[in-house]
Amino acid sequence: MATIEQPPKLSFQQTLQSARRTMVLSEILKLAFDSFRASKVRFALTALGMVMGTASVILVVTIGLTGKRFILDEIEKIGTNEIEVEYSGAGTTVAEQSIYNDYLTRDDEKAVLTEVPSVTASSPVLESHDRISFGGGVVKDTLVLGVSPQYREVRNLIILSGRFFDEQDENADIKCAVVTVPFATEMFGSADSAIGRTFQITGIPFTVIGTFKEAVDTFGQTEIADQTILIPFSVARLFSGTDNVKQLYFSVRSMNEVPAATNEILSVIQSHHRPNSVYKAQNLTALLTMAGVISDILTGVLVLVAAVTLAVGGVGIMNIMLANVRARIREIGIRKALGATYREIRLQFLAEAVIISLAGGMVGIVVGLAVPLSVRIFSSYSLPINPLSVVIALVTAVLVGVVFGTVPATRAAQLDPVEALKYE
Repeated sequence: MATIEQPPKLSFQQTLQSARRTMVLSEILKLAFDSFRASKVRFALTALGMVMGTASVILVVTIGLTGKRFILDEIEKIGTNEIEVEYSGAGTTVAEQSIYNDYLTRDDEKAVLTEVPSVTASSPVLESHDRISFGGGVVKDTLVLGVSPQYREVRNLIILSGRFFDEQDENADIKCAVVTVPFATEMFGSADSAIGRTFQITGIPFTVIGTFKEAVDTFGQTEIADQTILIPFSVARLFSGTDNVKQLYFSVRSMNEVPAATNEILSVIQSHHRPNSVYKAQNLTALLTMAGVISDILTGVLVLVAAVTLAVGGVGIMNIMLANVRARIREIGIRKALGATYREIRLQFLAEAVIISLAGGMVGIVVGLAVPLSVRIFSSYSLPINPLSVVIALVTAVLVGVVFGTVPATRAAQLDPVEALKYE
C-alpha cells in the first residue's frame, strides 16, 4: 500500500513547531536556573520549608513503624502461638447448666495432642484460692494455679531464680511451688532468699523452688495475678478431688497455624462431650490484627499532621513567587513583546516553583533518611525505613510546587505587555 506523503509546507510547520517547543522548554529551565543563581539566599530560604516538611513526613512514618513494631513485639511476648480453651456451659438455662456440667478434662488435652499435629505443648489450669499467712498476723487471699511443667513454655514465663517443676515432680506429687516475685518478696524478703523456704497451703507445707514473672506486664489481664502460686497439677488435683479443669492452654508451632489449630482443637474437644456443651477458644490473632490496624491509623494521622508543614512550605513558595513576579514585571513585558505566549510565561514561573519545591523535597528526604540510618550505624537498634514514605514525600513535594506555584504563574502570564513595559 502506498503511503500518503504530507505536503512539504505542513511537514515543515510541524517540524518547526516541535523544535520551537523543545527550545522553549529548555529556555524556560535555563531562565529558571539563572534566576536561582542570581538569588541563591532567597532560593535556599524558600526551599527550607519544603526540607522540613519532607523530612517530617519520613520521620513520622519511621516513628509510626517503630511504634507498631514495638507494640506487636510486646504482644508476641505474651504468646502469639497460644490458644486458650475454657468451658462456657451446657444447656440454655441456669438449671440445665448446673445439672449438665461438662467440664474440660486432661483426656481432652491428650486427645488434642494426639489429633492436632500443629500443637507442640499444652497445660491444664486448675484454679483455687487459699488464705496464706505472711506472718505478723497478715493473711491474704492468694491465687493458686495447678499447672503442668509445660505451662512455662506455653505461657512464655521467665524464671528469675531457682527452677520450674518438671515431669518428675509432677509424677511424684512433690509439694513444690513456683511463686511470683511480689509473693516471694512479701513472704521471705526477696526473690533469691525464697528459694528452699517453705510455706503452707491449706495446712500442707510447700517448698519454693523458683520465682517467675510474665514476659511482658499484662496489668492483671491474664490468669496470673501479682500474688500467684504455681504448683504441680497432680498436687492441685488432690485438693480438688476431681479431674475437671478450668482451662486448657495449647501452644502451636507458628502464629500462622493458630486460626486453623483453634478450629481443630474445638472440634476435637466437642467430639468428646455432649452436643449442647459450649467451649470457647481465645487467641491473640485478633489482638495482633487490631493493634496493627490501630498503629497504621495513628501513623496516617501523624503523616497528615506532618503534611501541614508541607502546606506551610507551599505557602512560603507562593509568597516568594508572587514577590518574584512583581519584581520581574518589566522582564515579563519584554518577553511578551518578543513573542512569548501566555503558556510559555505561565510554564516558566510554574517550573521555578516546582524546582524550588522539588529541590527542598530531595534535601528533606536525605535529612529524613539520615536519622534512622545514623541510629542503625551507631547503635544496635534498627529503625524500620519504609521506601513508600520516600516516594510519597517526593510526589507530595512536586504537587506542592504545582499547586502553590499556579497562582503566581497565572498572574505573571495574565500581565498586559504594554502595562508591563511601562512598569517602573
